[in-house]
Amino acid sequence: MRSETAVAPKIRPFEPGDLSALLAMNNAAVPAVSEATAEKLLDLINAALVCLVAERNGTAVGFLLCLSEGIEYDSPNYHWLSERYSKFAYTDRICVDESARGQKIGDAMYGALFNKMAGSGRTFLCEVNERPPNPGSLRFHNRLGFEEIGKADNGKVAVIYMQRDPKPAD
Repeated sequence: MRSETAVAPKIRPFEPGDLSALLAMNNAAVPAVSEATAEKLLDLINAALVCLVAERNGTAVGFLLCLSEGIEYDSPNYHWLSERYSKFAYTDRICVDESARGQKIGDAMYGALFNKMAGSGRTFLCEVNERPPNPGSLRFHNRLGFEEIGKADNGKVAVIYMQRDPKPAD
């Protein structure tokens, strides 16, 4: 019998009942992601290209929120990327519940995103905090094939912008 940690999570689209669990994960991950209210997070989810949820035993254990070009979003990171790319899939935030970290849930969510966007021609974009430092996220994104494309200092937070080329259709 495999242990729970060995069971791959189910990756599925966001469902309205997920909001409270996703909000708790998001706000537990600050400062790696920006804090959100339920209203702000739901607005982002509704504007998203895709919001993927990792579920294990009926419980949300992670989420990946991906935005596309052309939305109204008051974020210096989104604006920086929008000025440089015309067609993209921007990971605005990826969070994994603390109890499920180290179990490849982030890999599974990104794998689902890459497969869903295959053949779309969308460049995959994200940013990782340089200040405060987030070396685990930087290693994670590098391992997934993201490469640095720029940096910005937004005062309290400094970021490294990263990209991964589009995945061709299978």
